[in-house]
Amino acid sequence: MKEIIEKSLHNSLTYQEFRDLVGNLLTENKSTGHTQSEALTGYSLLNDRRMKRLDKTIKISEQTVTAINTLKEPQTWLVIAEGWCGDAAQNLPVINKISETSDLINFRVVLRDDNDDLMNLFLTNGGKSIPKLIALDKDNNVIDTWGPRPTVATKMVADYKAEHGVIDAKFKQDLQVWYNKDKGQSLQNDFVNLVENLQAKEV
Repeated sequence: MKEIIEKSLHNSLTYQEFRDLVGNLLTENKSTGHTQSEALTGYSLLNDRRMKRLDKTIKISEQTVTAINTLKEPQTWLVIAEGWCGDAAQNLPVINKISETSDLINFRVVLRDDNDDLMNLFLTNGGKSIPKLIALDKDNNVIDTWGPRPTVATKMVADYKAEHGVIDAKFKQDLQVWYNKDKGQSLQNDFVNLVENLQAKEV
């Protein structure tokens, strides 16, 4: 596992490099990933606009900053994502803003399709759901994971699936509306809990 993680870290991008890659590919009418289609390029274009907006508007709460500042050791937050993924577009800007509140956090992004071995180590219910965050200690040991979406949204997905059997276009639209109203607060709550859990493990 460690060899796969370290290889993926070598292939990883800063958040800004990921943003630039998505933007540059769009000038060629392409998306990230090994599969190219008009639909995926369309999603990628929409997500690029979302991320630009969120980069400017997301506010990190005092509670989140306080929790992050209790970290005592360096960590790497390695996130598996793709430019066409709606959940990634809603969450990566928030994770980036959180990471910027501490010099101890190194936030890196890797593309799912280029890092299949890594993705297969961190499946969600057997699926390659993204974004997936892998928290690593200074020696690149896995200390926690998060994803592919905030706990509240995960429950929304599970409840809808239980009632309707599938996640359809209507729900996907409703989920984006929820993200826009939530403004990253649920994700911040998750990360406060994640940090508190890490601290408890250290005691």
